[in-house]
Amino acid sequence: MKKSLKRFVAICAMLTMLSSCGILNQTASQGTTLGNATGSALSSIIQILKATGALDLSNLGNIINLGQILTGASSLQDATTAYTNDFASGLIAGSANMVNSSNVNAVMNALKSLANTNTTAIQTAATNAYAGQPTQLSNSTAGMTETLAVLNTISNLVK
Repeated sequence: MKKSLKRFVAICAMLTMLSSCGILNQTASQGTTLGNATGSALSSIIQILKATGALDLSNLGNIINLGQILTGASSLQDATTAYTNDFASGLIAGSANMVNSSNVNAVMNALKSLANTNTTAIQTAATNAYAGQPTQLSNSTAGMTETLAVLNTISNLVK
């Protein structure tokens, strides 16, 4: 009896740990929420790219938005259909319809292409920027070339 109880407690602890780490399946509502945040960040970055043709990598707001976009992109890797659909709905809403039903699939595919890019340095910089710590990014930061290329592609998709 004690052995069974110990196993049960160990299994419950393991499931709690896995779910807190996001290893278990994502829920649809998480998809909508993260899609919305990603859409908002994407809208801000795209507006800057369209207005200036470049992205100021010393601006903390831009760095935080890049981190949000990359977080959203990484959530799409191995996502369920329901999660992906809800992420797309959130993406449209969060971008204030800059991303819309006619371009959402192309935008999502562009974001998914970032899932296999090493963007750890960018995401670390975004975490530091969010905490108000000084941070630096440049065009030579690992993953930046690929990230900016995808953002420029998306910028062209949402004309």
